This record gives sequence, structure tokens and C-alpha cells, in this order.
Amino acid sequence: MATSTLGEYLRARGVSRRQFLRFCATSASLMALPPSMVPRIAAALEVARRPSVIWLPFQECTGCTESITRAHGATIESLIFEAISLDYQHTLQAAAGEAAEHAREKAMKDNWGKYLLIVDGSIPTANPGYGTIAGVSNLEMLKEAASGCAAVVAVGSCAAFGGIPQANPNPTGAVSVSDVVKDKPIINISGCPPIPVVITGTLVQYLTFGKIPELDALGRPKAFYGQNIHDRCYRRPFYERGQFAESFDDEGAKKGWCLFKLGCKGPVTYNACATTKWNNGTSFPIEAGHGCIGCSEPKFWDKGGFYQPLSAGDWGSGRTIAAAAGAGVVLGAAAAALGRKRQKDVEAKQS
Repeated sequence: MATSTLGEYLRARGVSRRQFLRFCATSASLMALPPSMVPRIAAALEVARRPSVIWLPFQECTGCTESITRAHGATIESLIFEAISLDYQHTLQAAAGEAAEHAREKAMKDNWGKYLLIVDGSIPTANPGYGTIAGVSNLEMLKEAASGCAAVVAVGSCAAFGGIPQANPNPTGAVSVSDVVKDKPIINISGCPPIPVVITGTLVQYLTFGKIPELDALGRPKAFYGQNIHDRCYRRPFYERGQFAESFDDEGAKKGWCLFKLGCKGPVTYNACATTKWNNGTSFPIEAGHGCIGCSEPKFWDKGGFYQPLSAGDWGSGRTIAAAAGAGVVLGAAAAALGRKRQKDVEAKQS
């Protein structure tokens, strides 16, 4: 574990006190904490020791790693991620072969009971040969690394829920981290890939309070997954008025109308896409003109229907929301029709 504190690390890289406090204020907002908590966050991060982190990539596409390495460029968000002592990560580490495995084993031994374990990718169980590292199966390596960690962070939908590798017919017997690890706290940061700020924000919360954040029923931080995308979407007013794009190139689409009829899964998908967005807050899929595909929810690939509107029987536990969304389409369309009739009546009287 690195000996420098997070405050020392940031100052050494030219981060001013004002920038640091601004980041703390943003972190408080992201975690739904009041402004009065900003000094506490700043004080905790200032003296926090850089924790040892072991990152194990299993059945994955490297998209989750690509996401975090593009965490808004050289900002404090990216520095927070760099400020952890990342002792093992296949894609980013310089070591290879025996040297890499020695680094993992040493980090575990030196920080037993204290290190954070990050996992991305699902775990194959049908045959150990489907996924091995240095001759050790993914399943056994996960069990070994989890035995000495303080907590596990399952990054991406593959690690959190099984993801695309678990989709039918699932030839590798892919499972999620929580299907294997039963005796450690697990934080699921789902998404395909997850939002960089959500990953760093969760790490900040852990560094600040020394414990895992409040989680939802699926083990995800409520600060980021507490509301569905639909409720925070800037297109929601069009939904309420019954104004929907019927195709991706019609007039409604050009005017930015709601994408519900084109299969948007925002009403049953819980994530921070509509508020934190991507690429330094530039945009997110719905803003770019494509409906949400629900990638942060379990079994999103098998549920499919990416371009079919939700119905009352869709998406399992989301049936109530889907039914309400369907009703909203009818009510919204009725309200829009009534509005048009009133406008015509006004125009008729004026003429």
C-alpha cells in the first residue's frame, strides 16, 4: 500500500485547493449529500491513505477499463482513480508473466483484509479452461483474491449480473461475482460499460466514509442508481405531452421528441446517464438520438426488444413501471389531442 496520502498525491500533481474543494462539492452532489458535508469529504480525502487495489479482468471486452481510463481527461476525477495504489490490472500494468502474478500475491499478502478487489467480466464455471490466468482458473482466482479483501467492486454488467457472456445459450456457464462470493460486501457498478464518474464517485465515497455506500436491491450505489433514467430525462416533457418520434429520421426525432415508441428502456433502467452523462458531461445515448437499451439492468441482452416499445409484460420486475409507461403513452396522446382541439377552437373563434 502506498504511504502518501491522497492530499499529498494531488498537491504533487498541481491540484489547487480551490480545484480540490470544487471536486469535493461535486462529489457531495453526486452522492446526494448536503453542502454541509463538503468540509467533511475534503478533510477525509486529505488524509486518506491510498488503498491497495487488485483488479481482476475475467470474461470481458476491456470496455470497462477503457471507460475509466477516459474519465474526463486529466481532471480530479481521473486523478482520484490514479490515486489508488493499483497493484494489479492486466491491461494497465507494465509487468507480465511471473512478475505480474508476484505483484498480485505480494499485494494480497501485504494488505490482507484491507485491499479493495475490483472485478470486471463474468466468471466461467462450465469448464475451468474457458478462462485461466497463469494456469489458475478465473473461478479459483476470484475465490482466492476475495478471501483477503475488504470489499469487492463488480465493475460493469458482466461482473455485476453476468452480462452478455451469460446470455443464452451461455456455453461457458458464465455467472456474476455475487454468484460466487457470498461472505464479502459487494458493490455492483453496472452498465455496459459503466459511467467513469460513477466508478470514481463510488471510490470517493468509500475513501471518505470508510465503508460501502448505501445500496439498492441489486447491490448498486443508490446515489447513482436510485432513480430511473426516464424520471431524469430531458425528453420527459415530450412524453407527458404525448409527443413521440415514430422513426429515427422523422420530424419528431428531429425536434427531440420522446423515444419511447422506438424502444427506449429509460422507464425501467436505473442509472445516472441523464445527469452525469458521458465525455465530460457532453451527452448520453438518448441525447444523441438513440433510446436507452437498459444495459445497467440484469439480463438486458436476453430481454432484447431494443427497438420495440415496452409493454406491461416486459422486463420482469419492471412490469409495473412498464404498464405505467404504456398508460402514459395513452394519456399523453389523449392530452395532446385535446390540446390540438382547443387550439383549433381558439383559431376558429378568432377567424
